[in-house]
Amino acid sequence: MRETIRFYLGDELREIRDVDPTLTLLDWLRGEERRTGTKEGCAEGDCGACTVVVGRLDPAGALCYEAVNACIRFLATLDGCRVLTVEHLKGPDGALHPVQRAMVECHGSQCGFCTPGFVMSLFALYLNEAQPDDARINDALAGNLCRCTGYAPIVQAAHRMYELGEPAGDRLADRAATAARLAALADGACLSVGSAGRRFLAPATADQLADLYAANPDATLVAGATDVGLWVTKFQRVLATVLYTGRVGELRRVIDRGDALEIGAGATYRDAAGPIAALYPDFGELIRRIGAEQVRNVGTIGGNIANGSPIGDSPPALIALGAALRLRQGTVWRTIPLEDFFIAYGQQDRQPGEFVDAVLLPKPKPGERFRVYKIAKRFDQDISAVCGAFRLRVGDDGRVEDVRIAFGGMAGIPKRARHAEAALIGQPWTEVSVRAAMAALAGDFTPLSDWRASAAYRSAVAANLLMKLYVETTDPDADTRLVGDRRLAHA
Repeated sequence: MRETIRFYLGDELREIRDVDPTLTLLDWLRGEERRTGTKEGCAEGDCGACTVVVGRLDPAGALCYEAVNACIRFLATLDGCRVLTVEHLKGPDGALHPVQRAMVECHGSQCGFCTPGFVMSLFALYLNEAQPDDARINDALAGNLCRCTGYAPIVQAAHRMYELGEPAGDRLADRAATAARLAALADGACLSVGSAGRRFLAPATADQLADLYAANPDATLVAGATDVGLWVTKFQRVLATVLYTGRVGELRRVIDRGDALEIGAGATYRDAAGPIAALYPDFGELIRRIGAEQVRNVGTIGGNIANGSPIGDSPPALIALGAALRLRQGTVWRTIPLEDFFIAYGQQDRQPGEFVDAVLLPKPKPGERFRVYKIAKRFDQDISAVCGAFRLRVGDDGRVEDVRIAFGGMAGIPKRARHAEAALIGQPWTEVSVRAAMAALAGDFTPLSDWRASAAYRSAVAANLLMKLYVETTDPDADTRLVGDRRLAHA
């Protein structure tokens, strides 16, 4: 066991021994380091005022920089990383970084409270991509909210920063040196820190994770903390033992197994989005709407499943695609259909000390078509009112040979619509049979009313999404997509 957290704050090594397991990076930066450029706005990963850039090594050893929300990122999860704040962007002679100069020249700041967060999101974009288009810039900035400027000048600044050239002697862009430093910190040791009788455990291997969870079955498993972080910042929950999975390289892998894609439980949305979108473009579009870039950089598909939320976005898509879930308890693995993992609200088929190891996503078969639709009050960064996913295969005779339909937001768990499926199997793929299936949905779900939507609204939307599937798969001229890539409707 190693009993110190080690990471770089800019170019300065920090080694911290005694730390609250759920102390956030934001509180540490502002309270301990007095780096007050990083702001607190929402304290839930929504407004982006707290955005910083974190450098880490991926499972292949390559350095990657990511914008993250400091307000819900626990400090201890930064072991082996590099943290960059807005204060790091100025050169040694006080010269502004091109990102900052562009914001000044394009008048991208008014009150200034949100500006450091925007600057850091743009800085991550600057480090990772060259000449992005407006759509990509909008995605990169979707997790940063501004009530003054109106965004257009900030988008202009995103283009302008590339025209200003590389800053002289830019230490921040020296990837080789940074990668070597971080590699030197990767000792493979299990991390154990804490204070006041509370502990933060961070294994470096899957075997260490299995042993620690067996010994501490009441520990709170944390991957990206995009949900658990809110338990602390909003609900003031005190977690006695935190077991962090983010240092386990085996869990971050996305592997092509031939007939299936194996997605490690620790793979972030960013890790998995490309391989998933290559198989299922609509699924890729769904991932683009999960949280914002700061959330997708750290949130994991495995965590989205293990959380068991009835409105998690990835489970309906995975269930419709027939995905399986691999779980591990000690030295024992078992694989179950993902749909069987969800038993009832707040209850999953997971034993004490057992954790999600991987998701197995089947590849598409000839003739299959897949669609997933997320209905929310806004396009970016919103919780689903209803999420419907559909896998369909129609035979040469025009009859439905196979269909799987799954919804989130319609019940206490993500769930298949088996009555609607039964109404379609063997029937002609026509409006008549689709309307029969729409009526059959009433036997599948009795949704609740809450602040996101009423039960009547959810029932109507779920049925209409089935009709949308029919229109998209039968009318090549139908324009059913208001935002996003409309070409996906006819893929």
